[in-house]
Amino acid sequence: MQPYERAQLLERIDRDGATVGADIPERIEVQGEEIDLREFVFEIKRRETVPPGERERVEQAKRNLRRERRERVDLIEDGEVDFAEGEDLAQAIIGIDRALNALESLGPTDLERAQQAQDVADKKRWMSFLKKALGRTDDASSRRGR
Repeated sequence: MQPYERAQLLERIDRDGATVGADIPERIEVQGEEIDLREFVFEIKRRETVPPGERERVEQAKRNLRRERRERVDLIEDGEVDFAEGEDLAQAIIGIDRALNALESLGPTDLERAQQAQDVADKKRWMSFLKKALGRTDDASSRRGR
């Protein structure tokens, strides 16, 4: 592969918006294991949030995809492949980026924790309202204790 071809491929995969219109690969080999990537991403995206039991699986998949992406970029950077293979790698990298974007854009992953935080905030607002309604302020209650 010529240096200008390598630069062209690397620019293409690093371009903002490179994933716009890109498809998630149907199947991809990640860390030596064949994965139905498109099916996995759509299965997870169908849900509004990642259930607690699936969270670690999704995080592991994202780590593996990032590692695979890095290895494929390295192959292009090192010039160990010809231009045709480099184009295939670049297309696969863009597909991996598309899958990572989809997985990263999932909503809150812990509904229970979010609900607890909401409950705590509601209780604080309620207590503040009651104190004001009863004419008690934080300063007045702290002076009484002295």
